[in-house]
Amino acid sequence: MPFNRISIRPSEDSPLAIFKAPLAEFISTLIFVFAGEGSGMAFNKLTDNGSTTPAGLIAAALAHGFGLFVGVAVGANISGGHVNPAVTFGAFVGGHISLVDGILYWIGQLLGSTVACLLLKFATNGMTTSAFALSSGVTVWNAFVFEIVMTFALVYTVYATAIDPKKGSVGVIAPLAIGLVLAANILAGGAFDGASLNPAMSFGPALVSWDWTNHWIYWAGPLIGGGIAGLVYETLFISQSYEPIPVSEA
Repeated sequence: MPFNRISIRPSEDSPLAIFKAPLAEFISTLIFVFAGEGSGMAFNKLTDNGSTTPAGLIAAALAHGFGLFVGVAVGANISGGHVNPAVTFGAFVGGHISLVDGILYWIGQLLGSTVACLLLKFATNGMTTSAFALSSGVTVWNAFVFEIVMTFALVYTVYATAIDPKKGSVGVIAPLAIGLVLAANILAGGAFDGASLNPAMSFGPALVSWDWTNHWIYWAGPLIGGGIAGLVYETLFISQSYEPIPVSEA
């Protein structure tokens, strides 16, 4: 089991080195959330806050997918390009990042999301950074299951393409696959609960708009889904004799 490889201590000794990866997560998450949340605000601007349409859902999927592709790619060589507390948690339960490093990643990700939303609010002259919300007829438990399943798919893809030591040299394939699975899941779940799959993606808009309605779903669901994905992939497909990957390669 991966639990015997879970570490508490940071992977680096130098204070400068310790904060380099969280800074990369801050920048990557800012890029991702600015594009994703900004696409929703642009849709509201173009439709005068009209109801979401199929075209709007496709636009959101593309913006989030492209944004995550870039966010993962630019952070991959520094922090692993997690861009998501659920990915970091999945890596932690698999023994690929220490507790201290994981907490610092979370701080960077949440700050990146918050700053992105503040910049959007300023740049759009005060438009609302809409928090994730449930659609009519969708219960909290419907959304909870959606977030678990969708985030499982996302983190499982991260493990298969970026963390697995047997992955080989995949180059651009890993960020592309991760962006595509997010876009696909937004097309599947966006009409029901917005399809966050990412506590940081939900946190920034909720904080800046101060709307915490059902916010717990967008933490509990992704963390459970990400944790399960990490345990499943690590236990079933990664050799027990494998030594943990340094954070910069995870």
